[in-house]
Amino acid sequence: MKKWQQQKILSRFMVFLLGITIVSAMTLLPDFTDVKAVEFNSKQLAKTSSWVSASFPVENFQAYTSPFGYRRSATGGKNWEFHGGLDIAAPQGSYIRNWWAGKVIKVADRGGCGTHIVLKSGKWQHTYCHMLGHVETIKGRRYLVDRPGGIQIPEGQNVPTGYRIGRVGMTGRTTGPHLHWGLKFSNKHVDPALILREMFSQQQIANRSVSNNQKSRVIIEESKLINRSGGN
Repeated sequence: MKKWQQQKILSRFMVFLLGITIVSAMTLLPDFTDVKAVEFNSKQLAKTSSWVSASFPVENFQAYTSPFGYRRSATGGKNWEFHGGLDIAAPQGSYIRNWWAGKVIKVADRGGCGTHIVLKSGKWQHTYCHMLGHVETIKGRRYLVDRPGGIQIPEGQNVPTGYRIGRVGMTGRTTGPHLHWGLKFSNKHVDPALILREMFSQQQIANRSVSNNQKSRVIIEESKLINRSGGN
């Protein structure tokens, strides 16, 4: 075989290898553009909604341990995975509170989410994973049961905002006690951190407004008392 023919074959082979490498990279690497789009939509939703009455989902909060979006595998390995929620660390046994009034549409105790509960509030769906307890079927109805924590919640029950719906545990795929809290709007993932940030901001403004109104009322009442005591 002539030298120029060998070089031509080698060049084609190198192009073939380069093509495989590019396709593999496109397959293995996460699509960060999709995450940015989700975050943008999350910001829009957060700004256009009222969260004054919403509840923070965990008692005895310690830290946020894993954010929403693509990350390396939490249990080891070099693979990228999509993390569709926010991990909130708290001591094992800490109570979990319902973020927004809604209806229980699912209770389960299998898979990576472990013992978990899913609620629906209008177009919003919120999921709470890695809880203590298990699922029992009582008279044909499925219940999330954590007797030491006083929890027994059936599918189909309406749950008010702030209601204790479980306790932080380590069921499912987890490396430590925490709540994995996931949010969806119209069945699309939403970054919970952006919702919490806007929620805190709105609640602080509302609290300041209440405090200022109370202070104003006190000043008015004091002024009336002063006028009366002056005898004018």
